[in-house]
Amino acid sequence: MTLYLDSADVGEARLAAELGFVAGVTTNPAIMAKVCRPAEEVIADLCAILPGTIFHQVISAPGPNLEAEIERFRAISAQVAFKIPCTLEYLRVAYGLVQQGLIVAVTAVYSAAQAYLAAQAGAHYVLPYVNRATRLCGDGPALVAEIAGVLSGSSCEILAASIKSPTEAADTLLAGAEHLTVPWEVLSAMAEHPLTKLALDEFARSLEGG
Repeated sequence: MTLYLDSADVGEARLAAELGFVAGVTTNPAIMAKVCRPAEEVIADLCAILPGTIFHQVISAPGPNLEAEIERFRAISAQVAFKIPCTLEYLRVAYGLVQQGLIVAVTAVYSAAQAYLAAQAGAHYVLPYVNRATRLCGDGPALVAEIAGVLSGSSCEILAASIKSPTEAADTLLAGAEHLTVPWEVLSAMAEHPLTKLALDEFARSLEGG
């Protein structure tokens, strides 16, 4: 059960690294766009900050441009893994990368059938978009449960993304996800609860009274 930071923000990565238990970082084109820096520079910085796996999501279409993109990012660090969208053409690419010994995660998975094909391609992870699936399809954790059922017994694991709240994170784990990637604000919120604060306040008052 592994926790990743879903961010391209170097400052947030440093905060995550200070915690000690965040395994790595996942990125995607949308969050890369927010930092307004070349993706190669961002990935290199993230590799220097956290010792674990740093996921780069490819943006080129299958073909020579994608091959060149993969080689550029592969050259940055052995920490770099690749997020590959779930289409038939990209799954062929995923299979080839796995054969080369690279870590591959198939992303934007919205059905158990897609997850099954990703597993057949040898992907190490599938990334269902939980909150987005809830908004567009009705029940993101239910999708995770379906995928978990299909992948049972395989070596392909669920790395759930698009997590927008602590409750959604817990529901996703209960549905069968082995790993989560969450934004910094969600990670921070997961550590908080009003009753925890109440208990700490009560302890503090007891000490003052003593």
